[in-house]
Amino acid sequence: MEAKAVFGLRVLVPFGRNKHYIGIIARRHDEKPTGYVVKDIEQLLDDQPVLLPAQYQLWQWISEYYMSPIGEVYKAAMPAGLKAEEGYKPRTETFVRLTKPYQNEQALHIALNMLSRAAKQQEAFIAYLQLSGWDMVDFSKCEDCPAIAEITREELMNTTGANVATLSQLVKRGLLETYEVEVGRLNDGGEPHFENAKVLNAPQQEAYNQILFSFMKKNVTLLHGVTSSGKTEIYIQLILHELELHRQVLFLMPEIALTVQMMERLQRVFGNRLGIYHSKYSDAERVEIWQKQLSKNPYDVILGARSAVFLPFQRLGLVIVDEEHETSYKQQDPAPRYHARSAAIMLSSIVNSEQLTVNREPKVLLGTATPSLETYHNAKAGKYGLVELKERYQGIELPEIQVVDTKDLQRRKMMNGPFSPLLLARVREALDCGEQAILFQNRRGWAPMVECKQCGWVPRCAHCDVSLTLHRSMNQLTCHYCGNTYQIPNECPACGSKELQGKGYGTEKIEDQIRDILPEARISRMDLDTTRTRNAYERIISDFGSGRTNLLIGTQMISKGLDFSKVSVVGIINADSLLNQPDFRAYEHAYMMMAQVSGRAGRQGKRGLVILQTKQPDLKVIQQVVQNDYLGLYRDLIAERQMFCYPPYHRLIYVYLKHKSDTTVQTASMELGARLRQWFGGRVLGPDKPSVARVKTLSIRKLVLKLENGIDLPKVRHYLALAQQQLLTDKRYASLQVYYDVDPL
Repeated sequence: MEAKAVFGLRVLVPFGRNKHYIGIIARRHDEKPTGYVVKDIEQLLDDQPVLLPAQYQLWQWISEYYMSPIGEVYKAAMPAGLKAEEGYKPRTETFVRLTKPYQNEQALHIALNMLSRAAKQQEAFIAYLQLSGWDMVDFSKCEDCPAIAEITREELMNTTGANVATLSQLVKRGLLETYEVEVGRLNDGGEPHFENAKVLNAPQQEAYNQILFSFMKKNVTLLHGVTSSGKTEIYIQLILHELELHRQVLFLMPEIALTVQMMERLQRVFGNRLGIYHSKYSDAERVEIWQKQLSKNPYDVILGARSAVFLPFQRLGLVIVDEEHETSYKQQDPAPRYHARSAAIMLSSIVNSEQLTVNREPKVLLGTATPSLETYHNAKAGKYGLVELKERYQGIELPEIQVVDTKDLQRRKMMNGPFSPLLLARVREALDCGEQAILFQNRRGWAPMVECKQCGWVPRCAHCDVSLTLHRSMNQLTCHYCGNTYQIPNECPACGSKELQGKGYGTEKIEDQIRDILPEARISRMDLDTTRTRNAYERIISDFGSGRTNLLIGTQMISKGLDFSKVSVVGIINADSLLNQPDFRAYEHAYMMMAQVSGRAGRQGKRGLVILQTKQPDLKVIQQVVQNDYLGLYRDLIAERQMFCYPPYHRLIYVYLKHKSDTTVQTASMELGARLRQWFGGRVLGPDKPSVARVKTLSIRKLVLKLENGIDLPKVRHYLALAQQQLLTDKRYASLQVYYDVDPL
């Protein structure tokens, strides 16, 4: 193997007597290892490297900077099919369809009558007809028949709460049939049509020119453009510019939901030169994209969520990070807890022109209507270039935002559940006029908690220190931290009362109540529960975009960059749930989310309206949202950050300790805190209990390091590792977990 074993090849290596792992050759050397027995590599698995030098340098940087073992980075970066000894198999998915005998109007009526005594089966059958489009078919006019959509079994179950047994009964009755479809094949987007790119208007052209000019001086540029200013068209022109110079582009987006809509826009221009990469794609497909990027004919443009930053690029010229402010770019669990924006900036600096045979270093464009404070500070300080786009596309005005004082309305008993009279009136008007509306509530499920009306008992997770969320469609209580589910109790175990009620509103309850108030509305819901499959995202967005549904209810997924031409009203149900968070970034994140979701209104042809419901209408941040005053928000928050030693003036590192015993984790955290104070002094805060102090049966403590800019970070990491090493030599802490969150969000 000696001549063949080179950097970047996968190898099969033995561990212990029976275990085998796949590793990657990272270095060849002549230094004989000492202190342990060296085993032979058993097998070379590749003819060509699966890892490029620039990728490996990025892995090393992520491992070092975010204090995560490089094995964790390898695990996050590589598709599972390249890490498994048996390779990968294409995945199949089960779809359902209407059987041929029932594909006519009379037979459908018979089917519905057959199911009149089987409520769950009837509900699932009707849902299938609605999702697939059979309910819209005018059998008397074939030309009016819509295309019948393919529906996965999982999507139907997610939508209705039905289980496999219910669907099996429908199959047994001969109404529906199931069939398998191989998913995960690379999509062929057809030939590119560069002529489909729209011509930029004057403000867009000016911004485009400024970006190119900025790239001559800076490697990173911020495009600060108001919502609906046409940033996407500028991105497309920049991509075309890179393609002319035979360079590749990485286009990052924070949410999979966004990539669905953006994919359609980019495919119209770039066709089969565009590849899509995110976690909802099957592993087989991700392996194939990885291998295609290493081939002689790679995709020129990759559109993807944060994990796409790990793909191999042979001639990268530009990275676009759209909605750069989004917290979804930060990986939380498991490790490595990296930020894709920072990783993209580092990748561009690692990749140099010698490696890629392009005539300059790759550039990074950060685009957003609401920049993160750190990014805007870097732009103002001259570290990044800054280009501003202050006009909406085609002169559309920013939406009018009307603030509703729900505290006053509740006192006067004028609220209809979570809805103000003004919100209901404006949504009804919009739907009556053939327009669309969006309702934003950043809580999923039916109710965030259940409470006994008599004694106040609240069901809590047995494994985590949190109350359980009620999901009525699934008829169960769920822990949103560990995923465990529980039966809804018939009576309170504390006092025996049967008066148990849901407190608060999740998207599921919002949907249910708005159906009662507006029965004519065609409603869809977008949250984690309704988007568990890749097809579900596409279906919800397609249905709303085409007008099959006219009222969209959702969590933060709907706040980010989605473009629907007929949305005239947006309702923010409860702004206070965003503002009242125990986090120094609460107002920053709340402003961003409210400004972004407001930007979905009035995108083509007329000014939109936003109804913002809050119990705190006099808060300054609410007025800043109304006036679209980002600079005012920035000035207020940046002064606070400087005063209290927060980013961008200080770096934060959170140190977490976990153990089954609360006493042990408390003792260990006190000891670790004392060790760290020997080196860092008053820069160490804690230990303290986080807001959720027990997850998956493990008790948690948290230490905070506030480090001034300019401090020697490698030395900081060395001392942290040393303190951890010293702590773990104590036998009491043998099963203690210690991990780090660098630059937490």
